[in-house]
Amino acid sequence: MARAATEEIGASKNYWRQLRDYFAAVRGEMKRVTWPGKQEIYGTTMMVILTTFLFGIYFAICDWAFRHLVSRILQAFLHNG
Repeated sequence: MARAATEEIGASKNYWRQLRDYFAAVRGEMKRVTWPGKQEIYGTTMMVILTTFLFGIYFAICDWAFRHLVSRILQAFLHNG
């Protein structure tokens, strides 16, 4: 019984040591990160907004074309039957 309790305490200390080492490693990696400047953030944000609008327009055109095509096909089959 006493040995199990000792192993549990040792495992608990090992867990906290691993957690501390992990956060120390994360802190070290974050110091090496190169963060983008304001100009780069502005440029990429504008590119994302522009791309979003272009894809929106593209999908709206595709939606209209497919809707029109399916409508024509349904009309052809329903009026001939």
